[in-house]
Amino acid sequence: MAKHEPDLSHLFHALADPTRRAILTRLAEGPARVTDLADPTGLRLPTVMKHLAVLEAAGLIASAKDGRVRTCALRPGALEPGRQWIEDRRAAWEARLDRLEALVMRGMEERET
Repeated sequence: MAKHEPDLSHLFHALADPTRRAILTRLAEGPARVTDLADPTGLRLPTVMKHLAVLEAAGLIASAKDGRVRTCALRPGALEPGRQWIEDRRAAWEARLDRLEALVMRGMEERET
């Protein structure tokens, strides 16, 4: 891994699971109690808590406890390092494909002459 690149392993690991992505989709609507996040998944609360721990370790969510109620919320900008990494890879591949296209076009023009 290059020294200037952040470690994205935790981020992409957290995003790899469909349940965790569903939780993030729900949290995009606003903060929610853990029990409210667990209900639509059909999973038991301890299982959902493990998913939330992965999301929190990846820096995607923050949680706060008020008495017996734990509320989770998205962390603004948490996906930005992953988005930037993907964008950098996309730009590199786009440049390569542009060079390939130019090479093919040049070859086709040479055949026509």
